[in-house]
Amino acid sequence: MTKPQHHAVVVIGAGIAGATIANELLERGQAVCIIDAASSPATACSNHAHAIAHPHIGKGSPRLLRLTRIAFLLAESRWGATWNQHGIFQPSKKDRIFDQAEVSRRLCELHLDDGIAMALNSNEAEALCGVKHSGVWLPRGASLDLSKAAQELLKPHPNLRCYWDTRITRLEKCNLGWMLFNSENVALVSASKVVIAAAMESKALVGTINVRLPLRPVRGQLSIFSISANDPWIQKLPRIAITGDGYCLPAERLNDGSYRWIVGSSFDEGEDDLQARDSSDEFNRIQAKGLVNYGEGNSDSLKRVGNFIGIRCVAGDRLPIIGALTQRPGIFLATALGSRGALWSALAAKLISAQVLDDDFALLARFGFAADLVAALAPARFFAGALAVAPALGTFASNSKPILPSGPKAK
Repeated sequence: MTKPQHHAVVVIGAGIAGATIANELLERGQAVCIIDAASSPATACSNHAHAIAHPHIGKGSPRLLRLTRIAFLLAESRWGATWNQHGIFQPSKKDRIFDQAEVSRRLCELHLDDGIAMALNSNEAEALCGVKHSGVWLPRGASLDLSKAAQELLKPHPNLRCYWDTRITRLEKCNLGWMLFNSENVALVSASKVVIAAAMESKALVGTINVRLPLRPVRGQLSIFSISANDPWIQKLPRIAITGDGYCLPAERLNDGSYRWIVGSSFDEGEDDLQARDSSDEFNRIQAKGLVNYGEGNSDSLKRVGNFIGIRCVAGDRLPIIGALTQRPGIFLATALGSRGALWSALAAKLISAQVLDDDFALLARFGFAADLVAALAPARFFAGALAVAPALGTFASNSKPILPSGPKAK
């Protein structure tokens, strides 16, 4: 029987997170093996051509706000030519009084200067963004084709070994570090260090080493609408992206005078159905009206011509799980990216590479990445402690009841 090949670092999962981490390690001179159950990179939720990226502004834990700023700066630097900067406008809530001075102070507290975020009154927003509504303008907000980005990151490289159409279903401690078994329960490779970046599949995989993660799926359906030439809707279509209750990208004018407009997305907690739903498209039509403040618009004018369905993976506290699984030396996690894959994957690449290579975190520190933020992302935040249920490995129980992000839901 052939002895399983040994690798210094194996990355399980070739979505945007796994691809970015693998590429970061390659750039730092490391040899990397990446393994994925699909035949190519980014075939699941990362097969998304219209992901938006901007710092989180508004309600949320202080750590979430600080982390998304850092992640945004890292993502902006990371993606280069594939970063489609078009600006994003976040309207203020209609049921709240907009205090421009107070919002400006809040942005300043978050270290978001005018180059990243700017409070606008309705007249300023109309002149700058074409949206007559007060809110926050994010001039460097962008969108990203996650699939193209992942494929670019995993181009052939002399230090990169790829196993496609290979599902890892079990891990086992061994003298060399960790043994990885495929779906036939055959030991495929061994690794000194293993990075698990497999979204929801991470939960079952770490379960084989007696670790429980509070992960749940969230189904999202994005709608691609066509609007006929001369339809009244055309006067309301945005030239920038808008985020709030849902989001939309800038409308694209086609050669025949019609427009293509991408609006999303539904938010179905605990569901992993990939079948398209008419009800989700209708839900997105309602969101579209709210995003451009056009309640009287005719929903029938938004003709669905396509969609994208993705199953996002979320943790109990809205933050991703990124970092070393210290109770299982040599295992690192990058999961629960939710709807911020473009941001969290850029941060995960820097953080996990630093941990894998035992760095001093000097680069991250320059971005304001403090020790409390490392702890906020660490897998250990969910673990009450080890319960000795097996001689070699304890079981780690979650001490956090999952609390999924609040948001609209479409059935």
